[in-house]
Amino acid sequence: MLKKVLIANRGEIAVRICRTLKQMGIASVAVYSEADRNSQHVSVADEAVSLGGQTAAESYLKTDLILQAAKDTGADAIIPGYGFLSENAEFAEACAANGIAFVGPTPKQLREFGLKHEARAIAEKAGVPLAPGTDLLASLEEAKQAALDIGYPVMLKSTAGGGGIGLSRCNDEGELVAAFESVKRLGESFFSDSGVFIERFVARARHVEVQIFGDGNGTVLALGERECSLQRRNQKVVEETPAPNLPQATREQLHASAVRLGRTVKYRSAGTVEYIYDDERDEFYFLEVNTRLQVEHGVTESVFGVDLVQWMLQLAGGERPPLDDSYISQGAAMEVRIYAEDALKDFQPSPGELTEVRFPDNIRLDGWVDTGTVVSPHYDPMLAKVIVHG
Repeated sequence: MLKKVLIANRGEIAVRICRTLKQMGIASVAVYSEADRNSQHVSVADEAVSLGGQTAAESYLKTDLILQAAKDTGADAIIPGYGFLSENAEFAEACAANGIAFVGPTPKQLREFGLKHEARAIAEKAGVPLAPGTDLLASLEEAKQAALDIGYPVMLKSTAGGGGIGLSRCNDEGELVAAFESVKRLGESFFSDSGVFIERFVARARHVEVQIFGDGNGTVLALGERECSLQRRNQKVVEETPAPNLPQATREQLHASAVRLGRTVKYRSAGTVEYIYDDERDEFYFLEVNTRLQVEHGVTESVFGVDLVQWMLQLAGGERPPLDDSYISQGAAMEVRIYAEDALKDFQPSPGELTEVRFPDNIRLDGWVDTGTVVSPHYDPMLAKVIVHG
């Protein structure tokens, strides 16, 4: 059983983790940047440690400062939530080297699934359907030939990272030539990896994902699927479960496919297997694995009556969560993300002071803002997630 956990994150996920730790009787340590010194997660936690700096690069991405904060406060585990260091294999290894539990998958799983071309190879081995595509491309000439073989339109993708960065639809050879170096540069700039590959473009695509949880010894549970097709700039804004208008046989095949993939690597902790679903063909293809908690995990918790954060903490503390129980989805749940953005300026981030904050009582709110909160320009502008269940 863990005694004290450091939360290497900010915003609504840090607040949510603080509350789960409190319910479990585990002490919490928040870290914060100078820009976040008055944030809600700082006041909710039992202890708080300043990392200094304003931006993420100066604070929440400084592994040495976070590890030192854990040592100074006597934390026996670090939970990263999502974003920042949550899928960083080197950070997970550094935690282990310092005798601190990393609340998440193994470094090997973080590394393998962190590169999309390697994740495709693992998925293929597990018998998970793949969209027609390539391995890493060595040159533009190789990309042009592959696109001809697959047939336009195609998606040119960066192998590293996520969040919609390094994705480009190419309708013909001219667009592929124009995008090739740009996507490579984006991968190098954001993720220090310029590797790219090509997949067939699915015209009527839905984004459907399966929540999995594994004990690291081969037991893997699928907790339903989520529909995440409502997106802007390749970023999800509305998520729901169960996915509507999905044939039951397809739903069951999706769950079985995700479990097979998890068992192949003896997956540990929470993860999400993402798929492209082709509405016209009633076929699904592997997209990627997110080796962390997802922003939209709350809708799954609502319909299954589980606490995924608690399970992650239990597993990291040497206690096996109740994965052998039977879980049945009850009802439906939806989540909408609330952003500080200016709709009249192409939804660009809109930092500043919130003069009045009110939310309904009959919802689940995962948020971090109150009246008077100052929204910083340095971070993602998401303020809250409103989750309803019926």
